[in-house]
Amino acid sequence: MALHKRLTVAFQGELGAFSQQAARQLLGEDIEVVPCQRFDEMFQAVSGGKVDAAAVPIENTLHGSVHENYDHLLHFELPIVGETNVRIGHNLIAMPGVAFKDIKYVYSHPVALNQCLKFLAAHPEMQRTTFYDTAGSVKMLAEEKRTDAAAIASSVAAEIYGAHILRKSIEDDRENFTRFFLLRRPGKLKGRMAEAEAARTAAAKGWKTSVVFTTRNTPGALFRAMSAFALRDLSLTKIESRPLRGKPWEYLFYLDFLGKADDEKSQRAIAHLGEVADFLRVLGSYPKGA
Repeated sequence: MALHKRLTVAFQGELGAFSQQAARQLLGEDIEVVPCQRFDEMFQAVSGGKVDAAAVPIENTLHGSVHENYDHLLHFELPIVGETNVRIGHNLIAMPGVAFKDIKYVYSHPVALNQCLKFLAAHPEMQRTTFYDTAGSVKMLAEEKRTDAAAIASSVAAEIYGAHILRKSIEDDRENFTRFFLLRRPGKLKGRMAEAEAARTAAAKGWKTSVVFTTRNTPGALFRAMSAFALRDLSLTKIESRPLRGKPWEYLFYLDFLGKADDEKSQRAIAHLGEVADFLRVLGSYPKGA
């Protein structure tokens, strides 16, 4: 009997990154994860058919939107088919045998360092040092066998690289979550990807739809665009503006609303928006994350 082919899912970062946890929340444990160094590399992997899907961070409750990925959503035209929220818990991690008193340097991504400022301020003897990735900083400690340094990363990273946690949950704010999109190539789904999407649809307790549009720079243009949803009692959960390249001081608007794109109310709202927008694209309609 033939074995089923595992889904391949790209994410940015090293093994043990929070994005890897997002991929598992979205598609389960039975997947093959593919680390990518850069966000654009991850989008290219999906678009070029090297992987089945990607788990893409889109916003954080403390630091706001990941603007680069909003730009990639427009450029690569990969449909959003799911979302999830990952709680970001930071831990101080070192190699086995390294004690807390031995730590002179702390490595991590600059965002993670900024989310642990109270802990770092309480320990000025530890020199904070930026690194390209949270899990990557633990990987570096393991490869270099550092005995004078620690990293700030997830508990999964500690397990993967054989490290141990010196201090748990050192983040300043426990209400720290990152929202991730699940992206796939457009077209007919096959095999495991179709099964995974069918399972998410069956479990859905509500739907979201994401669109991107532009309007003319005239008085009331954005108000008229928003009325397409207000008139139909559709709730907006987010609106984000991004500069429109080639047109200084003009903007793209990314918008999320509660509703399924093929529902009658949603269809009418999108059609209404299309009448007042210069450009409109539906980025995806997907089960709402918990």
